[in-house]
Amino acid sequence: MQISDLPYPDPGVPDARSGPRFLWWLGRGQLGGQAKSLCWGLLHFGGIAGLPYTVGMGIDAVVDGDGARLLWVGGLIALLGVAISLGDAMLHRTAVTNWITAAARVQQLLARKTAELGSALTRRVAAGEVVAVSTGDVEKIGWFVEAVSRFLAAALTLVIGCVVLLFYAPTIGVVVALGMPVLALAVLPLLPRATQRADLQREKAGKATELASDTVAGLRVLRGIGGEELFLGRYREASQQVREAAVHSARMWALISAVQVLLPGALLVTVVWYGAALVLDGRLDVGELVAAFSAVATMLYPLRHFEEIAMAYSFSRPSAKRAARVLSLTRTDAEAEAAAEPAVAAEVAHTPAPGGDLYDPETGLLVPAGRLTAVVCGDPDLAGRLAERLGGHPMDAAAGPSVLLGGVALDELALDTARTLVLVQDKDPVLLSGTLRALFDVPASGAVEAPAALAAAQCADVLDALLQSAPGGVDDPMDARITERGRSLSGGQRQRLALARSLVTDPEVLVLDEPTSAVDSHTEARIADGIAALRAGRTTVVLASSPLLLDRADRVVLIDEGKAVASGTHRELLHGDPRYRAVVTRETEEEQRTVEEQQLPRLESVLTEIEESA
Repeated sequence: MQISDLPYPDPGVPDARSGPRFLWWLGRGQLGGQAKSLCWGLLHFGGIAGLPYTVGMGIDAVVDGDGARLLWVGGLIALLGVAISLGDAMLHRTAVTNWITAAARVQQLLARKTAELGSALTRRVAAGEVVAVSTGDVEKIGWFVEAVSRFLAAALTLVIGCVVLLFYAPTIGVVVALGMPVLALAVLPLLPRATQRADLQREKAGKATELASDTVAGLRVLRGIGGEELFLGRYREASQQVREAAVHSARMWALISAVQVLLPGALLVTVVWYGAALVLDGRLDVGELVAAFSAVATMLYPLRHFEEIAMAYSFSRPSAKRAARVLSLTRTDAEAEAAAEPAVAAEVAHTPAPGGDLYDPETGLLVPAGRLTAVVCGDPDLAGRLAERLGGHPMDAAAGPSVLLGGVALDELALDTARTLVLVQDKDPVLLSGTLRALFDVPASGAVEAPAALAAAQCADVLDALLQSAPGGVDDPMDARITERGRSLSGGQRQRLALARSLVTDPEVLVLDEPTSAVDSHTEARIADGIAALRAGRTTVVLASSPLLLDRADRVVLIDEGKAVASGTHRELLHGDPRYRAVVTRETEEEQRTVEEQQLPRLESVLTEIEESA
């Protein structure tokens, strides 16, 4: 895999059962790149390990006065220098390619999961955690994948170096062969504690990121109530906790680094002391001693990659765990079963015929095809959950049976098909930065043009505002740019633009959750008329409690305590159902009793007249 080949046509199905399993799956997917990096690493480390022996051979040649052998040794050293340089450059190139490839694959998987879950993702996982996984965690996972090949090359080089030294100078090679495993494994007892401290640091950093994300998202509200200093203080406290955890973790890694400096130094002193004694006894040549000393010194360089792989794994394991948690989420339990049994899923999945009714078995809500249905919920949270259910991606994977469209469960449909048939606009839609034309460049049926949708959503003032804020030379408001998340617009303007975008898509079923909560009553009335006219003959569900919207709906359904308990027109329910009237008019219990007491004498009088006439 080359960087130019990214992104993957298909990043695959990850093993998200745990962090280590996810790292193992990621590594298995890049065996070719790891093999290339390993070969170049062996060339690089092997060249470094071979230098001491050639230097020792050169010293022996000088002592013996053999010029031809010295010239041959010089050529060999030059060849090793080329191997070291070439191996180092290509090792870096291939290792970084592995890192970028792994990071790109994880980002593709996260993007695919985000598209699959939609707005339900942030209901199950904090938005700050999603940001942390897609940024910092991706880099740490890529670092571990990059470090694996260097570590394997370094480990093989150490083994080969010790074996060669045993044959080259057996008397001192035994000391090195026994000392190297001790150096490599000396830090293992410290790793669990270092990993624990790294996990704690990562956890606190994730909480700080979540707090920062939530604060930025609600900055306008915080300024309105004067609460920015309070949240700033909370973030300072969280940031200091992250700093303390980082220092605590760094102390352990500093201890590990100190051990890897102290013990190799002790090994070098031992080799020199023991080797000098062997030279004095005549059991070892000076060239062999120089070669042995240089071999031990150069082997300390690949030995440092043991520390790198330990650090990379310690930091990447919690990151992989967080990524696996996000990637393991599914829309519903039914979808997970369908993924486990694709053959069965292929048999049962079929597209509903156009014009079918929308039915939710959980609440008993029936939305007739081709009509504008308003749904009234006393609980705003219940309305949000219902909107997610109607879209086929509930917040809770175990939320009950799937919604049916034309008698077909949405869970049994392919995700692309379900999204094409049913579109949900929640009460807090997001506008991406870019031109207004790009905002409306969404998958659509083509039956509704952008000007008609903008007119229905009463966006004339929005177009004027965008055109006025646009730089000179922009005459068409469709070419005006929208800032990040539409922050330059008011809440009502953003809401109306999002509504116009939803109308342009023209899905078979459009679900709108409080689409006019941020506009004034006059604009709301005109928007209600625009939706009714533009969506004539199409199935539309509006979750709202505004009388202006409810009065223009073909049918209104009241949801009470999670069940559909009444249906009819707005005026019928307003006069005939006290529960509906209490939600729509915001009546208190005392006001309801007053109304009932006022109507009771009139009702008794009517009953008396009926009895007398009988």
